[in-house]
Amino acid sequence: MSVTKERKQELIKEFGNGDNDSGKAEVQVAILTERINDLRDHFSSHKKDHASRRGLMQMVGKRRRLLDYMKRKDIERYRTIIKELNIRK
Repeated sequence: MSVTKERKQELIKEFGNGDNDSGKAEVQVAILTERINDLRDHFSSHKKDHASRRGLMQMVGKRRRLLDYMKRKDIERYRTIIKELNIRK
């Protein structure tokens, strides 16, 4: 299941500067992480859904590029978002 509108607004409020600040890199990473986690659960019961798996790989790549950008620009923001979203195990 995709991320609901209400959940997306919560993420925007939590990681953005305001209610409409969805362009900030932290917000985009948070939304992508939420979508990736939903798809990960989807694949536990739908193992042969390769079309969605391709979309998952694209989302992971986009999140990786955003995180690399944040790492180059501001390492503290990068470390904070990694810790808050529990991306690294």
